[in-house]
Amino acid sequence: MKDKKLSAEIGDPWTDTAKVQADRRALYQPYTYMEARAGLLSSLFSYGRAIVRAAQEKAKANGERLPEYTDSRLALLEKRVLDDEPVYPELEQAKLEYWLTKLREHLTADAPGTKTFLGKDSPEALAARLSQSKLANAAYRKQLWDGGLAAVNTSDDAMIRFVLATDGASRAVRKDYENRVSGPSDRAAEKIAKARFAVYGTGTYPDATFSLRLSYGQVEGWNENGAQVAPFTYYRGLWERATGQDPFALAPRWVNAQSKVNLDTVFDFSTDNDIIGGNSGSPAIDAKGEVIGAVFDGNIHSLGGNFGFDDTQNRGVVVSTAAITEALDKVYGAHAMVAELTAP
Repeated sequence: MKDKKLSAEIGDPWTDTAKVQADRRALYQPYTYMEARAGLLSSLFSYGRAIVRAAQEKAKANGERLPEYTDSRLALLEKRVLDDEPVYPELEQAKLEYWLTKLREHLTADAPGTKTFLGKDSPEALAARLSQSKLANAAYRKQLWDGGLAAVNTSDDAMIRFVLATDGASRAVRKDYENRVSGPSDRAAEKIAKARFAVYGTGTYPDATFSLRLSYGQVEGWNENGAQVAPFTYYRGLWERATGQDPFALAPRWVNAQSKVNLDTVFDFSTDNDIIGGNSGSPAIDAKGEVIGAVFDGNIHSLGGNFGFDDTQNRGVVVSTAAITEALDKVYGAHAMVAELTAP
């Protein structure tokens, strides 16, 4: 605000961001279930949408396509679609049924999106039919991929027909969300980032950009509602918690391995590193430069890390290399892999 030129250029992106939230709430459910998380990890639906959209998008100029179907990204998408991976119809049916049930639940039964996706079908009946799609066959996927729009439009496959019938609605809700939510949010965030850099310069680290970065911290627990949470868990606790019933039912392989595993091995540990979603898989390295674990989670307080870091509460959660080694050796019998990983 003190820099009149900068202030005029930046405007008030915080208010712009606040205004977007009403549209975000209004569009969240249809965007989630019709576009962003459509299919809920169903391989058949993923294949179907990718094949249909690729055929349609490749007919356009490169600059007019959806970003994930531009020339620079098509090769990787083609590999993912055509790789011969196993598909399990029973699992596909369960995923599709769950997705369609939740779509109807959150959009409501009379919503246009629900009618587009379900028509007169129940989630159970539609999922059963779609799970028998021929897209489980990699050779058939290749036939459609290579055949382009003509092959797609004449296909009698249940999943291809389903995607063709619903994708217009999915694209429409995506466009609406981009115009009213993600687009304005991104523009506001860009202005805020520019203002932050003008004020703080290089005195603070930048937003995540997929570039390498280091976060320094130490192993430390935290206080939760007056009770101190220890920074370590041990293998011993795995069997102490196991009840034989969900959600604490151990797989037989683990039940049988109890006498083989060193129960005092550190399983997980928490640190006061500044982490947030997207850091999963990051190596935890000690002062000697040795990898001692992999960050895979954070405590509930770390969720606020998108906006600020509280070193008294925010904790990263790391699975220790000792626990991984113990499991590979004593539970899974992967002795050759252990020898390779631990070789000097």
